[in-house]
Amino acid sequence: MEDPFGVRQMRRFMLALVVPALIMLTAADPASARGLGAAMELEAARANARAGGPTNARDAELLERWGCLSGTRSAFCQAQSHRRYKRRAPRRYRRRSRRRW
Repeated sequence: MEDPFGVRQMRRFMLALVVPALIMLTAADPASARGLGAAMELEAARANARAGGPTNARDAELLERWGCLSGTRSAFCQAQSHRRYKRRAPRRYRRRSRRRW
């Protein structure tokens, strides 16, 4: 007797998809999550800044590079927030008057 609606074929297909995915998940090591470590390190540096200031040179480097959260009242973050921006360049052309004929 033959399987109605190809149940066996569907089970084989699902097994062929699920087994390799499970193998990949179990073989993944913590080194594959290395990108999340840097984000967690940055958030730890921001938490230290909220608590009073960067506690080490690495925290200071991360805060200089990525910035503090808005509203952080640490002296280090206050000094970082007052950046000087370039002024807008003056126009090099005259603005035409809007004449209607």
